[in-house]
Amino acid sequence: MRLSPDFEIDLGPEGPMAYRLLRAGQRRTISSFLAARSDLRGAQQARLERILSQMRGTDFGRAHDLSRVRTLDDLAHSAPIRSYADLQPWFDRIIEGQSQVLTREPVRMLLETSGTTGRPKLLPCTRSWEQSVSAAQAIWVLRMVADHPEIRDGQALTVVSPEVHSHSVGGLPIGSNTGRMHARQPWFVRARYPIPDAVYALKPSVLKWYALLRFALQAKITTITTANPSTILLMCRLLEQWRLPLSRDLEAGTLRHGPARRLGRLERFRLERGLRRVAPPADFRPGRIWPLKLVNCWKGGPAGYFTSRLPEALGTRAPIREVGITASEGYFALPLGDDWPGGVMWPLGHVLEFIGDDGKPRFGWQLETGERVRLVITTEAGLYRYDLADDLLVVGHSGQLPVLRFVGKTGRWLNATGEKVTEVQVSTAMHRAVHAAGVSTIAGFSAHTAWAEVPCVEVAVEGVSAAQAATLAAVFDAALRGENIEYDAKRESGRLASARVVVVPDGTFVRWRAARVADGAPDGQVKDPILSTSDEEWSRVMAACS
Repeated sequence: MRLSPDFEIDLGPEGPMAYRLLRAGQRRTISSFLAARSDLRGAQQARLERILSQMRGTDFGRAHDLSRVRTLDDLAHSAPIRSYADLQPWFDRIIEGQSQVLTREPVRMLLETSGTTGRPKLLPCTRSWEQSVSAAQAIWVLRMVADHPEIRDGQALTVVSPEVHSHSVGGLPIGSNTGRMHARQPWFVRARYPIPDAVYALKPSVLKWYALLRFALQAKITTITTANPSTILLMCRLLEQWRLPLSRDLEAGTLRHGPARRLGRLERFRLERGLRRVAPPADFRPGRIWPLKLVNCWKGGPAGYFTSRLPEALGTRAPIREVGITASEGYFALPLGDDWPGGVMWPLGHVLEFIGDDGKPRFGWQLETGERVRLVITTEAGLYRYDLADDLLVVGHSGQLPVLRFVGKTGRWLNATGEKVTEVQVSTAMHRAVHAAGVSTIAGFSAHTAWAEVPCVEVAVEGVSAAQAATLAAVFDAALRGENIEYDAKRESGRLASARVVVVPDGTFVRWRAARVADGAPDGQVKDPILSTSDEEWSRVMAACS
């Protein structure tokens, strides 16, 4: 990986017309952003003061005496670093409809994402939080337009989840951050979207995908944007899979074949008003259908496995641009070039702390190139010293701003496409599967990600017969879908294949434990390898089979 001592940021007044027009509305943000390159501490201190002004006087603020917190140096002594589970009681009160729990600012909606237990995470979203995220996104878009003015000649295909899909017991809307960002774009950006909003809300997933592709096939797509590159690979597979029904609908100007047969009459009538007759393409690869100029998606961590497969699947070598270090919790770093190996820290949003090998929190101006750190955030939505569990690598600097690359999730996760399957979820699912499948108690098991065009969770199981393996795998897969909403979504959409079971010989996990003790691990502290999160760990399990 290329490590650079310094990254230049070019947000000057010269550039294509679209860039200059967009830049005119962001001059103040650009000025503050560039100033932070030489005074990151000052920029982060200003953000802390703004965040604290909204948290003082709240239930959380009084419980932690935040009235005494004034400076960044005070932050580390004001409250411990906490996970979502640690803060769950505070979030539950917001979900129930209580106000002024974490922030005096009203909570506008709850953003749903996967948790480390069976319950999904529901994160508060406030106006000021939205503004800081939107400012970061605007700078990212600005530089993208400067680098790729040719994308203005066509439309932008984005693949997102619905902005709102339900409401909490307290009446707050619940939805996705991608849908929220999609809906909050300015009118001139939304004008480039070829997919009606109603399509994103269609269920089941197979129907949404078919309708999305039908609308996209009559458009002139120059950019594709989505978080996970595996989503783009899925799109490529579905285009080929539905080649015949899509061709019929294109020729007729309809939405009536393939999965669209499930559409209700009123839904079909409303959607078909936006369709027209189009000649079907001869080649259903996206790069042959559309004048595709740019693909935007994650490239760090496990996403690299999928981005390497995009050129062949797309049928073109269009540039692939990193979307940055983002999550439902906020926007933390943004790349400002196609070839950037990471993103520059966003200093005008949240307060960011970084935990190194010594366990001590530091700030962005204190980081050195080559360091690996864990990200802790304090945000405008009331997440105070929140452990995001993201491992980052410092790949360079832009002035005092560190340039950060996402490495993976901290701790024990399986995370091929964003599902973040934990040890607790695998253990619970296997426990349920053993009982539901009617097999005897198993002697041991270890799960890992089996990488393929469509990856899956593969589990080495000791204590079942080959005849029982298929049944156990199916029941385990269903149980895991019930434990993890992101795993369920990826399974439904086809980005993950069904889990499978590999039967290992009797004594495998006894031999594995003996090998760990022989390597120097304390016998009483050796834990069962419920997850094998690296090739090395999985190889050790497989080595114990003989």
